[in-house]
Amino acid sequence: MKISRNLALAAVAFTLIACSSSSDADNPTLTSVANTDEQTTTTAEVASTEAPMPDVPADSALPALGECPSSVFPDLSGSIGAGEEYAMPDVVVECTDTELVVTSNGMPSYTFEPLTPNALTEQAWVWKVPLKPTVAANTTSIVDVLGTLGFTTTGLPIYGPTEGPQPATEAFGDPIYNGILDTCGGHTGYNADYHNHALYADVYCNLTSSFIIGYALDGFPIYNSVGCLDIDCTQTAQFVSGYDMTGDPTSYSWKAYTYNSTGKTNVLDECNGRIGPDGTYRYHATDAFPYIIGCFAGTSTTQSGNAAANMPPMGGNGGNPPPPPPNG
Repeated sequence: MKISRNLALAAVAFTLIACSSSSDADNPTLTSVANTDEQTTTTAEVASTEAPMPDVPADSALPALGECPSSVFPDLSGSIGAGEEYAMPDVVVECTDTELVVTSNGMPSYTFEPLTPNALTEQAWVWKVPLKPTVAANTTSIVDVLGTLGFTTTGLPIYGPTEGPQPATEAFGDPIYNGILDTCGGHTGYNADYHNHALYADVYCNLTSSFIIGYALDGFPIYNSVGCLDIDCTQTAQFVSGYDMTGDPTSYSWKAYTYNSTGKTNVLDECNGRIGPDGTYRYHATDAFPYIIGCFAGTSTTQSGNAAANMPPMGGNGGNPPPPPPNG
């Protein structure tokens, strides 16, 4: 039996959001909804859940919509880096009037664990996302996406809950369930690029300095699992994924999980996010599938260069891998 580590993550977020029923299962409509229980679960009440409640960051201030969020990106100059033989992480954060621009060499700020046959080398990542993202009329499925869905505040690509077609016994499987991720939820791909399929709120992973731990390519922030229930953050709660394991995620992970919010407290929508009391959307990293992003709530921006590439097969021969079979 394969046991994955729980993602202990923290986030500032606010009132719940759930995807209402839609004729297109891949494009549920985003709607604010009340909590499924009569009373919202508070921080103390959820402290005993399987994923422990992370501490509130020392700097809990959050950028307003449209404000350059440079303050949420940690200073990595004092980190241990990937190892003596590797370059130190180099992340540059800039903003135009309309975009957040993040440039990164893709090097982890913690010791590299070689869990795949692939090496680790510097990359040339450049991500550009809107400072004022908006919720789209319909969500966008990520089921067939085997590449970058976003990036962490430590300058690393974020992938979905699906691995490539190799090895065949674990084709398109859940990399967390299959135990092929390191302490911080990442590993290297065929192009020697390090990327995350999950996120951990550990000091070791340098994701504890802010509630925001990344951004999706639609521009919406990714928070940790704990969120504020009011605009002044006088109450917090831990939010959970609405997906249940209904099959074997060793392969074809999207066929092994089913969204079901019934009877769950502080449950997120199908995209693994919700709308806060300020009226803006945000994703949450969780300890259960889909771990970070379940679908795009906004409109994913078109990236260029390496940031636009698909994920090659693990240990394969490069090129674009075939997509997994349709979900269903």
